[in-house]
Amino acid sequence: MTATAFALLGYIGWTLLLLLVMETLRSALVLGGKRQPDSFRPDGSDASPFAQRLLRAHANCLEGFPIFGGLMLLALLLQLSALTDPLAPWLLAARVAQSSVHLVSVAPTLVTVRFCFFAVQMGIAAWWCVQLLQAGLAG
Repeated sequence: MTATAFALLGYIGWTLLLLLVMETLRSALVLGGKRQPDSFRPDGSDASPFAQRLLRAHANCLEGFPIFGGLMLLALLLQLSALTDPLAPWLLAARVAQSSVHLVSVAPTLVTVRFCFFAVQMGIAAWWCVQLLQAGLAG
C-alpha cells in the first residue's frame, strides 16, 4: 500500500471514527431515555459543548474530503502517488491533529492552533495540485 493509499484510508477511518463516537453518544442518550431518537437537531445546537465540537470536527472532515481525498484519489488513479506519497502522512497527521484540537476546546488560542493544522493541509493540497498539473502537462 502506498503512503497515499494509507493516508486516504486513514482519513476515511478517522472520519468514520468521529461519526461512530457521535452516534455512540446519541445512542446512549436515546437508550438511557434522555432523548427521543428524532429529537436531535441536524446542526447539533441542542447537544453538549463536546458533542457540538465533535459534530463540527466530523463535518470539517467531510468538507475537506473532496479536496484532500480527491487529490489522493486522483494521484492513485493516475498512478502518480509518488508525487503525493512524501506528504500524505503529514496531511493525515495534520487532519487528525486539527480534529483533536477541535475536540478539546474552542478557546481562541486553540482555534489558532487548529487553523495552523488546517493551513498545513491546504498547503499540501496546493502543492499536490501544482505537482499533478505539471505531471499531467508533461505526460
